[in-house]
Amino acid sequence: MTRYVKPGASITLGLSGGVDSVVLLDLLARLAPDLPFHLSAIHVNHQISPHAKDWADICQTLCTRRHIPLRMHTIHIEDAAKLGLEAAARRARYAEYAQLDTDFIALAQHRDDQAETLLLQLLRGAGVKGLAAMPVLREATNHPAYIRPLLDIDRSEIEAWARQHALQWVEDESNQDTHFNRNFLRHRVLPQLGERFPAWRATLARSAQNLAEAADLLDQLATLDATDSIRNQRLSCAQLAALPEARARNLLRYFLARNDVPMPSQARLATMLGQLTHAGADSQPCILHDRWELHRYQGWAHLTARLPSLVANLQWHWQGEAQLRLRELDGVLKLTPAIGQGLDRTKLDQASVTIRLRQGGEHFRPDCLRPRRSLKNLLQEYAVPPWLRDRLPLLYCGETLVWVAGIGTDCAWQAPADTAGIQPEWNNYTR
Repeated sequence: MTRYVKPGASITLGLSGGVDSVVLLDLLARLAPDLPFHLSAIHVNHQISPHAKDWADICQTLCTRRHIPLRMHTIHIEDAAKLGLEAAARRARYAEYAQLDTDFIALAQHRDDQAETLLLQLLRGAGVKGLAAMPVLREATNHPAYIRPLLDIDRSEIEAWARQHALQWVEDESNQDTHFNRNFLRHRVLPQLGERFPAWRATLARSAQNLAEAADLLDQLATLDATDSIRNQRLSCAQLAALPEARARNLLRYFLARNDVPMPSQARLATMLGQLTHAGADSQPCILHDRWELHRYQGWAHLTARLPSLVANLQWHWQGEAQLRLRELDGVLKLTPAIGQGLDRTKLDQASVTIRLRQGGEHFRPDCLRPRRSLKNLLQEYAVPPWLRDRLPLLYCGETLVWVAGIGTDCAWQAPADTAGIQPEWNNYTR
């Protein structure tokens, strides 16, 4: 623990009420005064078991006895039919963890869990990164680090500690249900494996560690390949195509992982790679994956959150506010008073001001030295990404289009020097 956790750090334990997390709670509570670190716990109620309230009550009792702050969160599990109940519950639980204001999330996985995870990943046909299983410490840029202090401890040792210290815990009845793949391995496969290979836990954990080193080397290679090919949420299709296929797949995986996109299957990844590197120069494919979209545009793969469908004829009315939150477009339109810039305020006051979406057939003249042109052509000229063109706010005064996000103000509506103006600014979060 002292290798990773500095004095004064905050640790939040994921407390389920099962024996593993209860033992970790006991150990951390004993260590906290001496290291020292700030210890709290979180209990996530998945609303799956009919005994969920009893588990929550036990967690509260355990923390109250030790004077440890406890957060209680109830979640609704989505995508269970698509992901499976275990995976969907895990995703929802980790989404709660990611929002916590803490330095570390402590989890109670142990060496048996590590071995079971490796076998499950093998049976799913996972790559090197998936087979690397769980690290003791997994750091992240946008949420707390995950630490697993018990990863080198066998389940039997954890249970022995719980009995020796008369700890109180709950038994999850679903742990006996061999319908779940992990339970099938645990109760049917691994006992037989142990008869022939008694050291299977340590051996499989060692294999997972070796694979973790291999995965780290692949990440280092991807980092080198990414030097000129990745810019924030964009990936160069030309440089992707120039790499040998194995390295190109590795770079695409790296790009997706650094943006927290769930890893696609090998077949799906190959399809993505083909669409990004072999599509015609004029084609603009959109690849859907999980909650994300990959758009190929102007030689780059652009990663965006999947955009919801819009209701036809959306419209917002401006009443002089400094900003409008356009939730359906996932952005904020600021309208700031200015002098000699933006829209002529005197003209704006002559009719109602509305914000609308592109319908087709609009014309616009942002440059006084050039003729009035179709908005379609202007959007292409200004290199507005195709997937955003129907989601740009268009500002109308009466029935006249006077400003377009990403392009500017119509010539006839530009504020003259030294006169009051309104300067619009569109901040879009999905771009």
